[in-house]
Amino acid sequence: MSKSAPSSPFTYQMLSIVGGLALWFVAAKLVASPLLPDPVQVVGFIREAMISGEMPYHMAMTLGRVAASFIIAMALGLAIGLAMGQSQLTDRIGDPWLIFFLNTPALVIIIMAYVWFGLTEAAAIGAVALNKIPNVAVTVREGARALDPHLDDLARIYRLSKIERLRQVVLPQLQPFFAAAARSGISLIWKIVLVVELLGRSNGVGFQLQLYFQLFDVTAILGYTLVFVALMIAIEVFLVQPYERYATRWRIRSA
Repeated sequence: MSKSAPSSPFTYQMLSIVGGLALWFVAAKLVASPLLPDPVQVVGFIREAMISGEMPYHMAMTLGRVAASFIIAMALGLAIGLAMGQSQLTDRIGDPWLIFFLNTPALVIIIMAYVWFGLTEAAAIGAVALNKIPNVAVTVREGARALDPHLDDLARIYRLSKIERLRQVVLPQLQPFFAAAARSGISLIWKIVLVVELLGRSNGVGFQLQLYFQLFDVTAILGYTLVFVALMIAIEVFLVQPYERYATRWRIRSA
């Protein structure tokens, strides 16, 4: 007797999601408490918040901070990691500071940024970026240490300028490491952004979560959480993962 073809991973994922929603619905009905609203109530809140424009506005503010912090962290982390990976002296000088910032709690950096620079947008974005820069630098440093010296010799033989060498030799080899830093970075940054907004901003998803927490409105808290997580998953699936596949395409070809 022939075996039936296995179901696709997407089928199992959908079944898992549907099962989770069903379990949530049943649990909410059994508890019958405003502290555990059912999915229908949460979807109703999301619909009303979307129609009123409240949710899109706060989502846009948070996504703007995520994007700005991400760009700053990736750019500075790339520069620092590349410098440390290619210079032993720079690595020895910078390594203690990388260890220091890697082990400093994000909350401490956020609080000190607000104390020193005030409750400003620049302080908020800077605090988030500063929390991510060391992670990017460490990842890129490992990539810079693994650069192929033969390709560097070829660049010197053909007398490539520093800009051409960086663009044609160094950066292509760093793409897999940069992609790994980007993938881990986006998940870390959006979580820190919510803390930044909760502590010192007057808009954004973090601010809304704080507001609804004070009102004990669990429906609103779940509504904002689900929509924002869905947006981050969409960014991961449609932007980060395709770039990661592009950066590591040589592995597939050589397999």
